Amino acid sequence: MQGLHLTADLHQCTGDLQCLVDADVLGAHCLQAVRQSGLQAVAQLFHAFPATAHGPGGVTATVLLAESHLCIHTWPEQGAVTLDVYVCNYGGDHSAKAQALMDALVRLFEPARIEKNQLLRGTVAAVNVAGSVQI
Repeated sequence: MQGLHLTADLHQCTGDLQCLVDADVLGAHCLQAVRQSGLQAVAQLFHAFPATAHGPGGVTATVLLAESHLCIHTWPEQGAVTLDVYVCNYGGDHSAKAQALMDALVRLFEPARIEKNQLLRGTVAAVNVAGSVQI
């Protein structure tokens, strides 16, 4: 279960603004970025929300990866985006691929301000001869 979880909150985005409101456009960019990063998409869901009194509806894009997931939420009325990339490192270290995916998506939106976080998830626990777990 060891892995790398990257998040980014993007503010004042000035890049491809169609991605903030068009699920198909954002979905195509997501799948291209996944392929180019060397990760493998196994399923996807791209959903556009209706406009409200506050402005145009945003988009949620989720790509299920063989390595874990990518999720994006947009707030076009604020020019904001949240990005979430998680890869498990079972069978190999996918951390560099996760970072490449995150970097490609940040470039797509061209934010004026970014808040990034990184979390190393899971630990490798040692199991003693009796079968109990040492943490």
